[in-house]
Amino acid sequence: MRYLITGGAGFIGSHIVDKLLENNKNSQIHILDDLSSGKNINMGCIVHKTNICNNLAKIFEDNRIDIVIHTAAQVMVQKSIDFPVKDAEVNIFGSLNIIENCRKYGVKKIIYLNSGGAVVGNAEKLPTDEKALINPLSPYGVSKYIAEQYLKVYNNLYDLKYMSLRLSNVYGPRQKASSEGGVIALFINNIMQKTNPVIFGDGLQTRDFIFVKDVADAVMLATKTENHTVNISTGKETTIKRVLDLVRKSTNSKISEITRPQKPGEVRRSVLSNKAAQKILNWVPKTSLEDGIQKTVEYYKSLK
Repeated sequence: MRYLITGGAGFIGSHIVDKLLENNKNSQIHILDDLSSGKNINMGCIVHKTNICNNLAKIFEDNRIDIVIHTAAQVMVQKSIDFPVKDAEVNIFGSLNIIENCRKYGVKKIIYLNSGGAVVGNAEKLPTDEKALINPLSPYGVSKYIAEQYLKVYNNLYDLKYMSLRLSNVYGPRQKASSEGGVIALFINNIMQKTNPVIFGDGLQTRDFIFVKDVADAVMLATKTENHTVNISTGKETTIKRVLDLVRKSTNSKISEITRPQKPGEVRRSVLSNKAAQKILNWVPKTSLEDGIQKTVEYYKSLK
């Protein structure tokens, strides 16, 4: 099999690459990445340094890709609010560019990593399943959802197989502390740098935190099925204050936080049901939040 992972040098993508190489010894793994968000390159791969918005025909034509795992994206909610056209260029046009090349060059399946909380917005029912009303609060949520809809259209028109994995808040080793969604990495970095962590709003907003290696496991299982949209999540709701307490416990720190006004476009409560993933993929998360934070702290300590 020949795999192409867009964003394969980034946080989530690089863990997927590692898992692919571990599970598929005889497969050919291609990374398509402009290296702007990460340089986590596994030497067992073939790297194509380019952007998903560029002309990709030669890469697809020359390498006869079987499965695409599409992780590359503009992921900053605030940036999507400030620069919605740029967000759409990457998340809509860039994704459509990947999808169209899949169609033209006979790719068997595309696995798309979507955002669960940003797409749904403030859900009426928690935990939120895949049938919930789509009501994004930011251009980022809109652009990620539109790409998912293109996949369904291409499946109907051209029989391009797909899986859309709507992720909850992913964390773990290699996540950049500068990433807007990386609150755990940010808190760890703050504490290691002896700077006060910042909490926006009252800190009682909630998220569903999923460890990155559990996401990679789900992607492996998604290569074996097709034409479903499923949440990849823990189904557990955790406040931001609770997360900071766990990070302080893992780092043996008593540093106090400072507060700032709540950010616009931020979902108040987000927790996703993973029952469909259990049924369709036979997947369940293995890593508790406490263990995942400890592993992430150990990773950042190893970089010092």
